[in-house]
Amino acid sequence: MASLNRVFIIGRLGRDPELRYTQAGQPVTTLNIATDESFTNQQGQRVERTEWHRVVVFGNQAEPCANHLAKGSLVSVEGALQTHKWQARDGSDRYTTQIKSRRVLFLQRASGAGQQSRQSAQEAQGARPQQESAAQPQQAQQTDWNASPQEDLGPAFPSQASGMDDVPF
Repeated sequence: MASLNRVFIIGRLGRDPELRYTQAGQPVTTLNIATDESFTNQQGQRVERTEWHRVVVFGNQAEPCANHLAKGSLVSVEGALQTHKWQARDGSDRYTTQIKSRRVLFLQRASGAGQQSRQSAQEAQGARPQQESAAQPQQAQQTDWNASPQEDLGPAFPSQASGMDDVPF
């Protein structure tokens, strides 16, 4: 029997992406994404719960994520769960579960995400922002395949939508 390890989430970044490079020079970006759910408990009270997900993006999607996303950006992530075991200082075993992304779709950028994130990524790499200033508009055109920041895509989480309880699915 075959097995399947696939995760799909839609959520908002809780902080700016963190870009780093492996010793081999491969870009790696870490995203912290919040998803939200709400339900009515047995006492009839509305309960809202936020779940945080650590997402790791490797390769050719890592730099666009770091350059065009920021805290508050709405994204869709497809990937697989990975659990890493490590030892704490006291010698006890600890575990961390993260999502290794296969695909990240930009559903909406946070306002001001592109320029600020791009500059901080360049500074982390030691590049001067002036060197790429002429190339930025063309690069942004090529990699910014998502909706404009002004486009209203509706609420990100069910708890933000009024009347969603009446939807039949």
